[in-house]
Amino acid sequence: MKVLIVYYSTYGHIHKMAEAIADGVNQVEGAEAVLRRVPETLPGEVLEKMGALDAQKGIAHVPVCTVDELAEADAVIFGTPTRFGNMCGQMRQFLDATGSLWAQGALVGKVGSVFTSSATQHGGQESTILSFHVSLLHHGFVIVGLPYSFQGQMGIDEVKGGSPYGASTIAGGSGERMPSEIELEAARFQGKHVAEIAKKLKA
Repeated sequence: MKVLIVYYSTYGHIHKMAEAIADGVNQVEGAEAVLRRVPETLPGEVLEKMGALDAQKGIAHVPVCTVDELAEADAVIFGTPTRFGNMCGQMRQFLDATGSLWAQGALVGKVGSVFTSSATQHGGQESTILSFHVSLLHHGFVIVGLPYSFQGQMGIDEVKGGSPYGASTIAGGSGERMPSEIELEAARFQGKHVAEIAKKLKA
């Protein structure tokens, strides 16, 4: 059973979360996590001005996803940073290229899930995931979130991401904060949860 983790990461935060998602997926017997990046749309000089070149080099080993790989997967977990309460442009452009899959109904019945990051604690994490769900519903995905059986999203003892919509992390205004252990734990839980549901549906 193949669980595709498709993401865009500017400074490495979403990449770290994607690796934790993959760890969770791989805890389920018979499940294989496959990491893929969506194509970059920004020119190198813009990435350099953003201070993102080193981070991009750090994830260059992850293959770029093709839309056909979505159809080959049993579940797809999407990761995107927040851009004004929505998915990033790179992810939007990738999804906009999936019209042929929509026409074929190629993704109907597959499990879909979303995780995200934002600079601030209230930077649109929930709206990013919820608005992302609209695209998944149009494709016929069965949407899975991060249920409250993951108790790590409860409590107010520390600043942290995570909601019933999906795992998330807070990056800080200049990307200085990497995912905390509780946020990585949420990602692992989500990956395992998605894989378990996909396994049941496949059976």
